[in-house]
Amino acid sequence: MTATVMTATTAAANGTRPLTGKVALVTGGSRGIGEATALRLAAEGTAVALTYLSRQDKAEQVIKEIERGGGQAWAVRADSGDPEAVRFSVAATVERFGRLDILVNNAGTGVMGPFEGISLDDVDRVLRANVRGPFLAAQAASAHLTEGGRIISIGSCMAERVAFPGGTLYATSKAALAGLTRTLAKELGPRGITANLITPGPIDTEMNPADGEGAEMQAGLTALGAYGRAWDVAATVAHLAGEGGRYITGASIAVDGGFAV
Repeated sequence: MTATVMTATTAAANGTRPLTGKVALVTGGSRGIGEATALRLAAEGTAVALTYLSRQDKAEQVIKEIERGGGQAWAVRADSGDPEAVRFSVAATVERFGRLDILVNNAGTGVMGPFEGISLDDVDRVLRANVRGPFLAAQAASAHLTEGGRIISIGSCMAERVAFPGGTLYATSKAALAGLTRTLAKELGPRGITANLITPGPIDTEMNPADGEGAEMQAGLTALGAYGRAWDVAATVAHLAGEGGRYITGASIAVDGGFAV
């Protein structure tokens, strides 16, 4: 971590923990945007549960970082494409921490390539993780969320603007989250629960590195001409999770450097 980002450790030193007492579940929280989100929410005072699929070592690193800053964290292995695992992760979080206030639907997968080459297995795998998983997680979480609860899903700029070929399946799956978010906002609004969608642009992560193949092209499609950081997305999650997000619901918020402009 660099000195320019707020970690759980720096927040503890500064005494800034506006979400103290809250509990968050971040799916896919062991790396990339999920990791940054888990660390940022912990920095705000949230006890964090995170799911991971294969990188237990990375999940343990995130937990250690949070605990080093005086926070609480816990990880559970859960495949977002497995309905029972999704439901279990929510129930286990509530059992571990006694409540649930914030759900961040971040886990997902993607298959890129020509439309004609996408297999049925590809379609099923991506839609299970990117659409059914968030739906079931929100459904399970809603049973525990109370007034002030938050559901925040991570989509993609590709659901708004398809600037290059090869992303048909991925864009389809991420576009579904917009409909899910708007209807959740209507259904859960009377209970004082908000639902919002964040649509990142090119973000420098392990899966899409800023120095990787095609990165220069992606950066060039943004108004700022550069990749964003996972922390840019995490900061918006934290805003929506806090008091600043009290009157924001059903919204799709771009954190994309002007990709969709």
